[in-house]
Amino acid sequence: MGELRDNARPIAGGTDLLVNMKRCQISPADLVSLGKIEGLKDLSWSGDLLRIGACRTVARVCDSGEIAPRFSALAAGAGVLGSPLIRNLATIGGNLVSARPAADLPPPLIAFGAAVLLKTSSGERRVPLDRFFLGPGMTVMKPDEIMTEVQLERPAACSGSCYVKLGTRRALEISIVNVASFVALNEKDGTICAARIVMGAVAPTPRRAVSAENLLLGEKPADSLFRSAGKTAAAESLPIDDFRASASYRRDMVSILTERTLRQAVERARLGV
Repeated sequence: MGELRDNARPIAGGTDLLVNMKRCQISPADLVSLGKIEGLKDLSWSGDLLRIGACRTVARVCDSGEIAPRFSALAAGAGVLGSPLIRNLATIGGNLVSARPAADLPPPLIAFGAAVLLKTSSGERRVPLDRFFLGPGMTVMKPDEIMTEVQLERPAACSGSCYVKLGTRRALEISIVNVASFVALNEKDGTICAARIVMGAVAPTPRRAVSAENLLLGEKPADSLFRSAGKTAAAESLPIDDFRASASYRRDMVSILTERTLRQAVERARLGV
Protein backbone atom coordinates (compact mmCIF):
# COMPACT_ATOMS: atom_id res chain seq x y z
CA MET A 1 0.00 0.00 0.00
CA GLY A 2 2.92 2.30 0.70
CA GLU A 3 4.26 1.74 -2.82
CA LEU A 4 0.95 1.91 -4.70
CA ARG A 5 -0.84 4.54 -2.55
CA ASP A 6 -3.75 6.19 -4.44
CA ASN A 7 -3.68 3.59 -7.21
CA ALA A 8 -4.61 0.69 -4.90
CA ARG A 9 -7.37 -0.46 -2.59
CA PRO A 10 -7.08 -3.17 0.07
CA ILE A 11 -9.61 -5.99 -0.22
CA ALA A 12 -10.81 -8.39 2.47
CA GLY A 13 -14.39 -9.65 2.04
CA GLY A 14 -15.06 -7.39 -0.94
CA THR A 15 -18.82 -7.19 -0.34
CA ASP A 16 -18.79 -3.40 -0.79
CA LEU A 17 -15.65 -2.87 -2.86
CA LEU A 18 -16.47 -5.31 -5.67
CA VAL A 19 -20.03 -4.01 -5.97
CA ASN A 20 -18.76 -0.44 -6.29
CA MET A 21 -16.22 -1.55 -8.90
CA LYS A 22 -18.94 -3.27 -10.94
CA ARG A 23 -20.96 -0.06 -10.80
CA CYS A 24 -17.87 1.83 -12.02
CA GLN A 25 -18.02 4.06 -8.96
CA ILE A 26 -14.34 3.32 -8.30
CA SER A 27 -11.65 1.88 -10.57
CA PRO A 28 -8.46 1.09 -8.64
CA ALA A 29 -5.47 0.00 -10.69
CA ASP A 30 -4.53 -2.61 -8.10
CA LEU A 31 -6.19 -4.61 -5.32
CA VAL A 32 -4.11 -5.64 -2.32
CA SER A 33 -5.56 -8.74 -0.67
CA LEU A 34 -5.52 -8.91 3.14
CA GLY A 35 -7.20 -12.32 3.23
CA LYS A 36 -4.13 -14.41 4.07
CA ILE A 37 -2.90 -12.22 6.94
CA GLU A 38 -4.12 -14.47 9.75
CA GLY A 39 -3.30 -11.94 12.46
CA LEU A 40 -5.96 -9.61 11.08
CA LYS A 41 -8.62 -12.20 11.97
CA ASP A 42 -7.70 -12.64 15.63
CA LEU A 43 -9.78 -11.78 18.66
CA SER A 44 -8.04 -11.45 22.01
CA TRP A 45 -8.02 -9.64 25.35
CA SER A 46 -5.13 -7.49 26.55
CA GLY A 47 -6.15 -6.79 30.12
CA ASP A 48 -9.48 -4.94 29.83
CA LEU A 49 -8.99 -4.20 26.12
CA LEU A 50 -10.67 -6.43 23.54
CA ARG A 51 -8.82 -6.47 20.22
CA ILE A 52 -10.82 -7.56 17.16
CA GLY A 53 -8.88 -8.10 13.95
CA ALA A 54 -10.18 -5.91 11.14
CA CYS A 55 -10.52 -8.92 8.82
CA ARG A 56 -12.64 -10.94 11.24
CA THR A 57 -15.90 -11.73 9.46
CA VAL A 58 -19.17 -10.27 10.66
CA ALA A 59 -20.51 -13.81 11.17
CA ARG A 60 -17.67 -14.57 13.59
CA VAL A 61 -18.28 -11.29 15.40
CA CYS A 62 -21.97 -12.16 15.74
CA ASP A 63 -21.27 -15.68 17.04
CA SER A 64 -18.35 -14.86 19.34
CA GLY A 65 -18.71 -15.97 22.95
CA GLU A 66 -16.46 -13.07 23.94
CA ILE A 67 -18.62 -10.41 22.29
CA ALA A 68 -22.28 -11.30 22.81
CA PRO A 69 -22.28 -11.40 26.66
CA ARG A 70 -20.41 -8.09 27.06
CA PHE A 71 -21.17 -6.16 23.89
CA SER A 72 -24.72 -7.20 23.10
CA ALA A 73 -25.45 -4.19 20.88
CA LEU A 74 -22.47 -5.07 18.66
CA ALA A 75 -23.59 -8.69 18.38
CA ALA A 76 -27.09 -7.47 17.47
CA GLY A 77 -25.73 -5.13 14.79
CA ALA A 78 -23.62 -7.91 13.31
CA GLY A 79 -26.59 -10.28 13.35
CA VAL A 80 -28.75 -8.07 11.11
CA LEU A 81 -26.06 -7.01 8.65
CA GLY A 82 -26.93 -8.15 5.13
CA SER A 83 -27.68 -11.86 4.87
CA PRO A 84 -25.94 -15.01 6.16
CA LEU A 85 -23.95 -15.26 2.93
CA ILE A 86 -22.79 -11.65 3.19
CA ARG A 87 -21.95 -11.99 6.90
CA ASN A 88 -19.71 -14.96 6.06
CA LEU A 89 -17.63 -12.73 3.74
CA ALA A 90 -17.96 -9.17 5.07
CA THR A 91 -15.46 -8.04 7.69
CA ILE A 92 -15.77 -5.70 10.64
CA GLY A 93 -13.06 -3.47 9.19
CA GLY A 94 -14.70 -3.38 5.78
CA ASN A 95 -18.00 -2.26 7.27
CA LEU A 96 -16.19 0.65 8.90
CA VAL A 97 -13.90 1.81 6.07
CA SER A 98 -16.78 1.84 3.58
CA ALA A 99 -18.20 4.70 5.71
CA ARG A 100 -21.81 4.16 4.70
CA PRO A 101 -24.16 6.40 6.73
CA ALA A 102 -26.59 3.50 7.26
CA ALA A 103 -23.98 0.84 8.16
CA ASP A 104 -24.89 -1.47 11.04
CA LEU A 105 -21.64 -1.71 13.01
CA PRO A 106 -20.54 1.93 13.55
CA PRO A 107 -23.40 2.95 15.92
CA PRO A 108 -22.93 0.11 18.45
CA LEU A 109 -19.13 0.37 18.25
CA ILE A 110 -19.21 4.12 18.88
CA ALA A 111 -21.69 3.54 21.71
CA PHE A 112 -19.03 1.36 23.37
CA GLY A 113 -16.33 4.00 22.83
CA ALA A 114 -14.42 1.93 20.26
CA ALA A 115 -11.17 2.95 18.58
CA VAL A 116 -9.41 1.61 15.48
CA LEU A 117 -5.74 0.95 14.84
CA LEU A 118 -4.39 2.20 11.49
CA LYS A 119 -0.99 1.00 10.25
CA THR A 120 1.50 1.85 7.54
CA SER A 121 4.91 0.40 6.77
CA SER A 122 6.44 3.10 8.96
CA GLY A 123 4.14 3.31 11.97
CA GLU A 124 0.66 3.20 13.42
CA ARG A 125 -1.95 5.44 15.04
CA ARG A 126 -5.02 4.89 17.18
CA VAL A 127 -8.16 6.79 16.20
CA PRO A 128 -11.38 6.97 18.28
CA LEU A 129 -14.15 5.72 16.04
CA ASP A 130 -16.32 8.79 16.63
CA ARG A 131 -13.56 10.81 14.92
CA PHE A 132 -12.97 8.33 12.08
CA PHE A 133 -15.79 9.24 9.68
CA LEU A 134 -15.72 12.42 7.60
CA GLY A 135 -18.73 11.89 5.32
CA PRO A 136 -20.36 9.28 3.07
CA GLY A 137 -17.53 7.07 1.81
CA MET A 138 -14.91 9.27 3.48
CA THR A 139 -12.70 8.58 6.52
CA VAL A 140 -9.50 9.92 8.06
CA MET A 141 -7.47 7.04 6.55
CA LYS A 142 -4.48 7.92 4.39
CA PRO A 143 -3.80 6.17 1.06
CA ASP A 144 -1.04 3.96 2.49
CA GLU A 145 -2.89 2.93 5.69
CA ILE A 146 -4.80 -0.23 6.45
CA MET A 147 -7.05 -0.84 9.44
CA THR A 148 -5.63 -3.69 11.51
CA GLU A 149 -7.92 -3.91 14.54
CA VAL A 150 -10.90 -2.55 16.42
CA GLN A 151 -10.39 -1.93 20.15
CA LEU A 152 -13.07 -2.03 22.84
CA GLU A 153 -12.72 -1.38 26.56
CA ARG A 154 -14.44 -3.90 28.84
CA PRO A 155 -17.78 -2.32 29.89
CA ALA A 156 -18.47 -1.49 33.53
CA ALA A 157 -20.21 -4.15 35.63
CA CYS A 158 -23.59 -2.36 35.86
CA SER A 159 -23.94 -1.49 32.19
CA GLY A 160 -26.08 -2.57 29.28
CA SER A 161 -26.60 -1.82 25.61
CA CYS A 162 -29.08 -2.26 22.79
CA TYR A 163 -29.14 -1.81 19.01
CA VAL A 164 -32.27 -1.56 16.86
CA LYS A 165 -32.41 -1.33 13.08
CA LEU A 166 -35.51 -0.13 11.25
CA GLY A 167 -36.00 -1.37 7.70
CA THR A 168 -38.79 -2.55 5.42
CA ARG A 169 -37.66 -6.19 5.39
CA ARG A 170 -35.70 -8.55 7.64
CA ALA A 171 -32.61 -9.25 5.50
CA LEU A 172 -30.48 -7.52 2.85
CA GLU A 173 -31.92 -4.24 4.06
CA ILE A 174 -30.33 -0.80 4.28
CA SER A 175 -31.37 0.91 7.49
CA ILE A 176 -34.01 3.61 7.34
CA VAL A 177 -32.89 4.50 10.86
CA ASN A 178 -30.69 2.66 13.36
CA VAL A 179 -29.92 3.53 16.96
CA ALA A 180 -27.49 2.10 19.52
CA SER A 181 -27.58 3.00 23.20
CA PHE A 182 -25.20 2.24 26.05
CA VAL A 183 -26.02 2.94 29.70
CA ALA A 184 -24.02 2.45 32.91
CA LEU A 185 -25.69 2.66 36.32
CA ASN A 186 -24.30 3.80 39.65
CA GLU A 187 -24.10 0.67 41.80
CA LYS A 188 -25.13 2.55 44.98
CA ASP A 189 -28.20 4.52 43.95
CA GLY A 190 -29.08 3.20 40.48
CA THR A 191 -28.73 6.56 38.75
CA ILE A 192 -27.31 6.79 35.24
CA CYS A 193 -23.59 7.59 35.45
CA ALA A 194 -22.69 7.13 31.76
CA ALA A 195 -24.69 7.11 28.54
CA ARG A 196 -24.06 7.09 24.81
CA ILE A 197 -26.70 7.28 22.10
CA VAL A 198 -25.58 6.88 18.48
CA MET A 199 -27.86 7.35 15.48
CA GLY A 200 -27.30 6.00 11.98
CA ALA A 201 -28.85 6.83 8.58
CA VAL A 202 -29.93 10.27 9.83
CA ALA A 203 -26.78 12.26 9.05
CA PRO A 204 -23.77 12.02 6.69
CA THR A 205 -21.90 10.12 9.44
CA PRO A 206 -22.97 8.21 12.58
CA ARG A 207 -24.13 10.88 14.99
CA ARG A 208 -24.02 10.95 18.78
CA ALA A 209 -27.02 12.52 20.51
CA VAL A 210 -24.89 14.43 23.01
CA SER A 211 -27.68 16.60 24.43
CA ALA A 212 -29.84 13.52 24.99
CA GLU A 213 -26.92 11.79 26.70
CA ASN A 214 -26.41 14.75 29.03
CA LEU A 215 -30.12 14.74 29.86
CA LEU A 216 -29.75 11.23 31.28
CA LEU A 217 -26.70 11.74 33.49
CA GLY A 218 -27.36 11.65 37.21
CA GLU A 219 -31.03 10.73 36.72
CA LYS A 220 -33.01 7.70 37.83
CA PRO A 221 -34.13 5.58 34.87
CA ALA A 222 -37.80 6.18 34.05
CA ASP A 223 -40.06 5.96 31.02
CA SER A 224 -40.65 9.72 31.10
CA LEU A 225 -36.88 10.29 31.08
CA PHE A 226 -36.44 7.98 28.10
CA ARG A 227 -39.22 9.76 26.20
CA SER A 228 -37.55 13.10 26.81
CA ALA A 229 -34.21 11.70 25.68
CA GLY A 230 -35.84 10.31 22.54
CA LYS A 231 -37.33 13.69 21.62
CA THR A 232 -34.00 15.39 22.30
CA ALA A 233 -32.14 12.85 20.14
CA ALA A 234 -34.63 13.40 17.31
CA ALA A 235 -33.93 17.12 17.44
CA GLU A 236 -30.21 16.38 17.12
CA SER A 237 -30.62 14.20 14.02
CA LEU A 238 -30.06 15.55 10.51
CA PRO A 239 -32.14 13.29 8.25
CA ILE A 240 -32.95 13.80 4.58
CA ASP A 241 -35.82 12.81 2.31
CA ASP A 242 -35.08 9.92 -0.04
CA PHE A 243 -36.93 7.06 -1.75
CA ARG A 244 -36.87 4.95 1.45
CA ALA A 245 -38.33 7.47 3.91
CA SER A 246 -39.00 11.13 4.55
CA ALA A 247 -36.91 13.21 6.91
CA SER A 248 -39.86 13.76 9.24
CA TYR A 249 -40.53 10.01 9.46
CA ARG A 250 -36.87 9.32 10.24
CA ARG A 251 -36.91 11.98 12.94
CA ASP A 252 -39.99 10.43 14.54
CA MET A 253 -38.38 7.00 14.43
CA VAL A 254 -35.20 8.29 16.09
CA SER A 255 -37.33 9.34 19.04
CA ILE A 256 -39.05 5.96 19.28
CA LEU A 257 -35.93 3.84 18.78
CA THR A 258 -33.91 5.90 21.24
CA GLU A 259 -36.58 5.40 23.89
CA ARG A 260 -36.72 1.68 23.12
CA THR A 261 -32.96 1.10 23.14
CA LEU A 262 -32.49 3.05 26.38
CA ARG A 263 -35.17 1.04 28.14
CA GLN A 264 -33.60 -2.23 27.00
CA ALA A 265 -30.08 -1.08 27.86
CA VAL A 266 -31.14 -0.22 31.41
CA GLU A 267 -32.89 -3.58 31.83
CA ARG A 268 -29.72 -5.35 30.78
CA ALA A 269 -27.61 -3.18 33.06
CA ARG A 270 -29.79 -4.19 36.00
CA LEU A 271 -29.47 -7.85 35.07
CA GLY A 272 -25.74 -7.57 34.49
CA VAL A 273 -25.91 -8.69 30.84
